[in-house]
Amino acid sequence: MTDEKPTRREILRPLHLVGLALAAGVFATVVTLVSTGAFTSRVNLAIANGTYEGLTPIGLGLVIGGGAFIVTLLGLSMLMLAVDPADVTKTVDRPVLYDEPEAGTTDAGDTTTDASDSSGR
Repeated sequence: MTDEKPTRREILRPLHLVGLALAAGVFATVVTLVSTGAFTSRVNLAIANGTYEGLTPIGLGLVIGGGAFIVTLLGLSMLMLAVDPADVTKTVDRPVLYDEPEAGTTDAGDTTTDASDSSGR
């Protein structure tokens, strides 16, 4: 294995983000189609006779799926902007949500005794 640093493109993997957003859009479309009864014969007859008022279940499913795709893609891309690519390759040896200790100070949980402790312990 080489010690080359990965490029930003390798880290972010844009095709994976689009694939996740597409999966979310397809899932939202299927849920919308099933919940509106697009596969029942009653709705299909109403659409064929021209008595269906407003947006058809298939059109509604496509609108909801497209909206879910766009919202998921934008949300994931905004989250990826918050990640510094240099931080992705670093190893983290401490809890992530703790603040960084300042240089020259010890952690508050450090209970080791100093050699110059005069109590004799």
